[in-house]
Amino acid sequence: MRTKLIVLTALAAMGYACTNVNGDFDASGTFETTEVIVSAEGTGRILQFDIEEGQQLRANQVVGYIDSTQLYLKRKQLKASQRALQNRRPDIAKQMATIEQQLATAKYERNRIEKLIEDNASTAKQLDDVNALIQNLNKQLDATKSTLVKTDHGMVAENEAIEIQVAQIDDQLAKCKIASPIAGQVLAKYAQAGELAAMGKPLFKIGDTDNMILRAYITGDQLSQLKIGQTVKVYADFGKDEQREYEGVVSWISSKSEFTPKTIQTRNERANLVYAVKINVKNDGYIKIGMYGGVRIE
Repeated sequence: MRTKLIVLTALAAMGYACTNVNGDFDASGTFETTEVIVSAEGTGRILQFDIEEGQQLRANQVVGYIDSTQLYLKRKQLKASQRALQNRRPDIAKQMATIEQQLATAKYERNRIEKLIEDNASTAKQLDDVNALIQNLNKQLDATKSTLVKTDHGMVAENEAIEIQVAQIDDQLAKCKIASPIAGQVLAKYAQAGELAAMGKPLFKIGDTDNMILRAYITGDQLSQLKIGQTVKVYADFGKDEQREYEGVVSWISSKSEFTPKTIQTRNERANLVYAVKINVKNDGYIKIGMYGGVRIE
């Protein structure tokens, strides 16, 4: 008998949580959620767009593509220009090797002439001539090296400019993918496959229905009873005196009062000025956008 009484008591408590007993709430309002309108970031024909209203999407899930053929061909052209530029870069070591060999030969000849002069087997004019040749070869080597280095640096800078253009194309190609920025439910679809997308054109709207927000209104007298981060009881109204109880957390309290919205009934219906509050509620799948809800402040 005692076990039966405990079971009946538990069932009565559950029934109280799901049934509107007296509707005496400290505040009431409607449920909303974070909504994001996803717009096209590229221009072109929509080749694929596989979503339906009501569909659940993951964060960063790709749901469609915008034609990117011209961007792809532009990228190939830039990469070909890069390869051609690399082939034109001077090989500084090889192009200077000939002059360096001539210089080494001239220095060897100078050493030979200097020994011949010591043995009175050569003249000073031969030594002057070879010294002049060495001097000219050194100047030629410096000038060639300077020219080749400047040419190479210019080509390196040109290659970096092409790399930047390739990165820009890659960014534009990535934006031709249509993806969901958040996890949630598709609330509206504004475009279809085959249509022409322009940058900024709305494609679909998604809402984070896993995390709902109850926007309720409280009177000035109730301000002292609420603070950010406070836990409150939230009741979702399903009609026909049926409710579900949820735990909510106050996330925002307006700093300015406003006139009571016509669709809202406060605890003190004679109150003309109220303050808006937002209460975060974890959705179990039953709460819908626009549904009425009530709040009890403990």
